[in-house]
Amino acid sequence: MCIYKKGKVKERAMNEKASVSKELNAKHTKVLEGLVKLPENRECADCRSRAPRWASINLGIFICMQCSGIHRSLGVHISKVRSTTLDTWLPEQVVFMQMMGNKKSNDYWEAELSPDFDRNPIEKFINAKYVQKKWASKTSMQPALEVSQEISVGPSGRGIPKKARKYSLDEDIFSKGLAQMPPTARNRGASLDLMSDVASAPPNGFTAENDMSSKNVDATTDLFSLLYVSDAKQERTVVPPSRWATFE
Repeated sequence: MCIYKKGKVKERAMNEKASVSKELNAKHTKVLEGLVKLPENRECADCRSRAPRWASINLGIFICMQCSGIHRSLGVHISKVRSTTLDTWLPEQVVFMQMMGNKKSNDYWEAELSPDFDRNPIEKFINAKYVQKKWASKTSMQPALEVSQEISVGPSGRGIPKKARKYSLDEDIFSKGLAQMPPTARNRGASLDLMSDVASAPPNGFTAENDMSSKNVDATTDLFSLLYVSDAKQERTVVPPSRWATFE
């Protein structure tokens, strides 16, 4: 059963990555390149080496190649490693890294660590830091968990928090553009056989809820509505059903 669940999780992850277009992936790469150039991310979160090119997407930190191998050995329940240049990133993962970073993470994990502490051997240091939580803050919540709780889950199982939409690439520009567009009234029109039977008053039991549900139609319904002719623009002669039998 456990193997089946792992297979499903892996399959879902592959499908999500496949849904990321080349254009979106290129944007993600540029965002990540900008993040590693920030002062707080220019050094590996663990060994302090320069120019990290790897990341732990659940801890929210940027790390070097050596430390990335050590993080992989900890297991994905502790750290999930991605390359900032070679791997495909999902939008919510990029947002998470923007909301985190080395400083915010180390403020928690190294809260009780002496500044002149010897980090060698680095394998032992990383294990004590993230597995044993030897120097973690005892008064504050783990920031990665706090940020994860801010991310709202959408219909697809993942989402981007409204509070962090300014971080989500071009989404803020897109949403502002939609907000500035004037509302468009849609005239559904009427069937040729029902044009003369449309009542001016709403039917019994009609409520605002029914009106809202009628607007929530899918693309198939929208396409089907195009087959009807608007009575405001067309004038047609309705053929009574009794004459259909004599039509040849």
